Amino acid sequence: MHDEPDDRFILRSEFVEGFRELLNYDLAYDILIFEKHLPVILEFVSRFPHHRFVLDHIRKPRISEGLLEPWRTNIKELAEFPDIFCKVSGLVTEADWHHWKKEDFIPYLDTIVEAFGTDRILFGSDWPVCMLAATYREVYELIDDYASQFTPEEQNSLFGGNARRVYRID
Repeated sequence: MHDEPDDRFILRSEFVEGFRELLNYDLAYDILIFEKHLPVILEFVSRFPHHRFVLDHIRKPRISEGLLEPWRTNIKELAEFPDIFCKVSGLVTEADWHHWKKEDFIPYLDTIVEAFGTDRILFGSDWPVCMLAATYREVYELIDDYASQFTPEEQNSLFGGNARRVYRID
């Protein structure tokens, strides 16, 4: 959706009709949006209150600018929908590609955990796109270091359990 010229693309009747087919197959739907899409996404997910959604790239905050608002407020609003999960991915490509440091991401990760809890977040590497700013290992270690404050069960959820649950993978 984030590359569509029409910001309301996802609300078009033909898209909604096609989306309803996912309901027949019990498939989760990944959402990739920018800040400007928030009102549209809120309207869309409210039409499907019991469907599972995965918010990609923690909704693309402006990390390179160090901006938390309005992203933080918007994330909390999205997290009010209990069937929206948040993929912890795409962070390094939203930061300064050549000069980021782990501390840059802490306020964003803290917000995600506060909003979604550890039972609705899942690790995603964003490979190969992450290679613009970091190796796969650096991305993994960034999140693994942050998750060291979690219990072992919460770490297992972040690094696989929640993905298995939301995508219904046995």
